[in-house]
Order: sequence, then structure tokens, then C-alpha cells
Amino acid sequence: MSSLSKKVLIVTYYWPPSGGSGVQRWLKFVKYLPQFGWEPFVFTPENPSVEIRDESLLKDVPAEAEVIRFPIWEPYTLFRKVSTLAGQGSVKQMDMVTTGKRSLFQKMSAWMRGNLLIPDARVFWVKPSVTFLADFLKSNGITTVVTTGPPHSLHLIGLRLKKLDPSIRWIADMRDPWSEWDFLDTLALAPWARRRHQTLERKVLTNADRIITIAPYHVARFEKLAGRKVDLITNGFDEEDFAGVQHKPTVQFTVRHIGMVDTLRDPRPFMEVVRTLLAREPGLKEKIRIEFIGSVNTAFRKFISSDPALAAVTSFVDPLPHDLLVKLYETTDMQLLVLAHTVLAPGNLPGKFFEYLASGNFIFGMGPEDGDAARILQQTNAGRMIDRSDGLGMERLLTERMAAWANGSVESGREVRAFSRRSLTTKLAEVLSELSR
Repeated sequence: MSSLSKKVLIVTYYWPPSGGSGVQRWLKFVKYLPQFGWEPFVFTPENPSVEIRDESLLKDVPAEAEVIRFPIWEPYTLFRKVSTLAGQGSVKQMDMVTTGKRSLFQKMSAWMRGNLLIPDARVFWVKPSVTFLADFLKSNGITTVVTTGPPHSLHLIGLRLKKLDPSIRWIADMRDPWSEWDFLDTLALAPWARRRHQTLERKVLTNADRIITIAPYHVARFEKLAGRKVDLITNGFDEEDFAGVQHKPTVQFTVRHIGMVDTLRDPRPFMEVVRTLLAREPGLKEKIRIEFIGSVNTAFRKFISSDPALAAVTSFVDPLPHDLLVKLYETTDMQLLVLAHTVLAPGNLPGKFFEYLASGNFIFGMGPEDGDAARILQQTNAGRMIDRSDGLGMERLLTERMAAWANGSVESGREVRAFSRRSLTTKLAEVLSELSR
């Protein structure tokens, strides 16, 4: 029998062995919650449709956590079969995220995804999950529930559980916006579909006992939509993951981008600056190396391969296990951060940003200079944010960083402990304790 006196159920789609930054937030909360007297129960799909797997993350699941894996049906398998029959080959989900020209198949797929699957493709998991969890909560004496999205359909599980039993204390963790999410703009939503998202979002925001989100910008937006206080708990980094990181000298100035590249997160302005410098200084191609690690859309790969100069200095690496990613920070001279170029960019604080902070490497940010990420970079002295339209500014900064590397300059210390996973779990434990009182 557990010695922990307080129990909490976390409903999350992303959980090991699924990989990617979406897993990290609640995996790390669950890792540290037992230190604050909470016994975590995790409810997650048994067979999720994910493109990245990372077995190395399983080591962070604490012995105190009970993980319940429940079957889910998703339309992605059907989508892949249809795409193959339509002559599209194996279409990646990120290739569907585009605001540019689309094929007829892409247009139809986007319309169906946006207008028939509301709020998202995991909506079919809601009803059976509620049926199971209603009994599970009672039989295990659990009265506190956390739902985290996207996928935002998981918040509907919390909403229905709350309706069935109003005594349940429910926290909705909004890792991204919902009705204002820039991703929805890629789905050709009909006006009635947009209103449906807004209605569901309003129900969640008004019925949850507490609302959490990840960036100051999103706090302000959700508080306006909800008409109530919203708690800020950012993403972060696990100090234990970085305890053994030791930087090593490199023979080429090594720039690494980790994570997804799609139409919304497009590194082309930075790469065009690199192309300009390569044309100006032919010998530069022997001195610089740029690596994109993770899922990269077809359009950007074609952009690089069509340019011999860029292709000569650029490489692509498939998603790597998290422990191997951390080791790569040791031989990286500059981390490239590309924020989504949408109206929500000021609130864009991706999970990798905080690991970049912990790495000790200089962060070259491409995004709004007045956003949340820019302010944190300034406060921590960890890098600089340049607007994606400021080609000259990016050129100057890249030249400056290469000169510092050539001179053997070492990054000065930075104060980032407030973003450690344990510190952030302290904030979460305070919210949970306030609810339990």
C-alpha cells in the first residue's frame, strides 16, 4: 500500500514510449509529484497514433505512478490507407500543416479534419474513457483529475466527469490555445465549426476548477476568454538530464535545430541568410555545419536539396531518443529556435526552448522580439531573438557568433533554475493542495 496520502489522475494522450516534447511536461510532473506527497495515476491510450517513439523516457516513470493504458480508435490508420489509394504515398501529419498551395487530397483531408472531427481526431476516445474512469475514480478514491491538451478532446473527458460528479476537483492544462490556436487556421474551418470549438472551449474554461497554461501571453488570452484567473506553469528542463553535460570543442561551427519543421515553423529565412554568407565567403562551407534533428516536412527538405550550397552544409537526422539528444548539446555551438510565424507567436514557448536554456549553448531565436521567449532570453542572457523579417539582423548575429566560436569564447553563466522541472512541480503541487483544501 502506498504511503502517499493524496491521489491525482492525469489524463494525457502523450506518454512514453511515445516521444517528442509533448510527452515531457507531464512525464516530469509525474516524476516529481511523489516528492510532494502526491500519488499519480496516469490514464493514456494503449495504442496511440504517434510518429515518434522514445523508449529512453520510460526510465523517468516513478515506481509510485500507476499507468492505465486504455484502447483508443483513431482515424489516422484509415487516413493513411486512403492516402495510399489516392496516390499520395505515406503522408506525414506535418505535411498536412500548411497555409500554402495544397493538392486536392490535402484540401479534402484538411476540410474533413477541421469540420468533421471536433475538436480533434481523438474525440472518439471521450465516451469510452468517461465510462471507464467514472468507476475507476470511485473504486480508487481519487477526487482530483488533470486533463492536458492538445489534443483538446481530452478536456471533454474532464468536463463529462465533472458533470457526472461535481465533487471532482478538475484542472485543465492548456498547453496550446484552443479556439484561437493557429493550427486551426490550416484546416479550412467552416464558421459553424469555429463556433463549435468556441462553445466547447467555453464549457471547459468555465467548469474546470483551475486552469493552467504555459506562457504569459496565453494566460492573458485565456483569462479574457474565461473571465477568471488562469495559472502560469511553463514548460521546463530536468536538471538530472543535464547533470553530466560537458561541452567539447568542435572543428566546425555546429548549429542544431531540434524538433518539428513545418509551414508554421519555417527556418527558411535563417537558411537564406546562410546562403548569402556562403556566396560571399566560399570558404565558409568548410567551417559551418547545420543539422535539423526531428520531423521535417517535405517542402523544407526540397528547399534545401534544390540549393547545392545549402545542401553541402545541411543535414537531416530522424528523431532521436531524448538521452541521445542531450548528449548532442555537448558538441553544439548554437541552438536554432524557430517560432511559429502566426499571430500567436508572442506566446510561443516550445518545450525544447527550456532544454536549450539548460544546455548552456547560445540560442539564436527567430521570432517576435517582444514575445515571451524574447523576454526570457533577455532575462537569462541565454541568447537573442531576431524577427524573421530582419535578414540583416540575423546576418550580423550569425557572423558575431561564428567569430566568438573562432576566438574560443565561452558562454557566461545563466540563471535558469526557475525553469527546472522540480521547481515547476512545486508550483503544480501548490495548485493541487489549494484545490484539496
